[in-house]
Amino acid sequence: MADFSPGSTLRELVDQRAGANRDNRFLISAETRTDITFGQLQRHARVIENYLNQIGIPRGATAAFMLDNGCWTAVLMLGIMYAGRVVLPLNVVAGSDQLEFIIHHSDLKVIFCSSHYRDEFSDLLGRINPSVRLIECSENDGPAAINAYRPEAINRNNTIDGNSTALMIYTSGTTGRPKGVLLSHKNIIAGGRNTVQAHRLTACDRGLCILPLYHINAEMVSIMSPLVSGGSVVISRRLSITHFWNWIVDHHCTWFSAVPTIFAYLIERRQSGSQPSPDKGQLRKQLRFARSASAALPPATHETFESLFSVPIIETMGISECAGQILSNPIDRRQCKVGSPGIPFGNEIRIVDINQNELGAGRQGEIAVRGDNVMQGYYKNPGESGKALDKAGWFYTGDLGYKDKDGFVFVTGRLKELIIKGGENIAPREIDDVLYRHPSVLEAAAFGVSDKIYGQEVMAAVSLKPNMTCDESTLLGHCARLLGTVKSPRQICILDDLPKGPSGKIQRLKLQTLLEKRGSHNL
Repeated sequence: MADFSPGSTLRELVDQRAGANRDNRFLISAETRTDITFGQLQRHARVIENYLNQIGIPRGATAAFMLDNGCWTAVLMLGIMYAGRVVLPLNVVAGSDQLEFIIHHSDLKVIFCSSHYRDEFSDLLGRINPSVRLIECSENDGPAAINAYRPEAINRNNTIDGNSTALMIYTSGTTGRPKGVLLSHKNIIAGGRNTVQAHRLTACDRGLCILPLYHINAEMVSIMSPLVSGGSVVISRRLSITHFWNWIVDHHCTWFSAVPTIFAYLIERRQSGSQPSPDKGQLRKQLRFARSASAALPPATHETFESLFSVPIIETMGISECAGQILSNPIDRRQCKVGSPGIPFGNEIRIVDINQNELGAGRQGEIAVRGDNVMQGYYKNPGESGKALDKAGWFYTGDLGYKDKDGFVFVTGRLKELIIKGGENIAPREIDDVLYRHPSVLEAAAFGVSDKIYGQEVMAAVSLKPNMTCDESTLLGHCARLLGTVKSPRQICILDDLPKGPSGKIQRLKLQTLLEKRGSHNL
């Protein structure tokens, strides 16, 4: 756990770390091994503040970045918040339409952009308001314009508090226009603190950050939690399955956070023999746990990974609107429940019906969250903010689930994704889990389509593991045996890849829309 109270703002937290752990390494490049200490982080943050002051970006204004991962990208993200500005990570895989909407909607004042993204999005960046500054920089060094400034020239008057907005992150917008989630300094510190508490992180722990820094999982879990705990984090420029285990071993990482698809790829490489297997003894000695988040982890993937690598997976659940983690399995593997993202640490969770009345154990309803990690609201969207947040501070997630008798939450799907066939409520997750149990399936997603007789019919799409073959009739038979006729898909489409949103989640509604637009049950 953290050895002191982390204060109410990121500025206080960085200053505390620089005082208590000044020479300890905080950020480490996976590729180059260069590092940044807590003391250097504070100095860089103060230089960034001075630079923003000098170019006329006022406190409370929004500063964005369009960069790959790197030590300086992480410093920039933290430095903007340290300076009392709002940081906006721009998701470079969201597509030009969404990026253009976000850039205009967010009222940002400056974009820090690498040369390769400046070239890739030249048309888009050419259309932005000329009053928005575009500053070219690199992920590891930053722009020379900033480095020319000195921290001594900073006005030390700190006018930010815990309720000041620190981070704006846009939802993926899979069901409409993306929404700008506003997270305060209090929110992001709570997000980091909750992860530290759940995983018992200390200054001795070192994480591996392989997810992009425009992802809430990377921002709050991989960066904020070691800042709170006094630990360190190794940052890779991009995910590399080939180099993954070497990074873990060579940098002495004790934990990492990943999404289910990454676990599936690590399993596939190990089973196919296409990548040398890491030494199990070394992994058991070094890695405390692997953390899964951002999407439901299929039980078959969970069990196979642990069997192959002897590394325990701690399944969790996180939401952008709640500064990352809202649920986690206990760090004691004996207390974990496969198929559940766990219990709350640092926030409250309840399951409610359509009238927002709390439901008892075993009853399915909407998952609601309350705590210091819950967002302030959506930017320039009071209507959606009012729907999502009530006066008592509860955030209604739109996720369906239930609690068992021990208080563990089991997620069954999304309200908008629930399949209602002939009056029967069918959770897509249940069908997914059965499909993942077939040895040929890499990814799976069940969804509903319109049907004249039943209202909705169950469909599914899968992608297969490399060098594996399987046909639809085999998969349909597999489902029929394990699910029965009512819940089994009518059709299973085998695709090269399943559509995913910017956060890596499979987009069921996109599959559903594509199918229904074609007016048939054939992709």
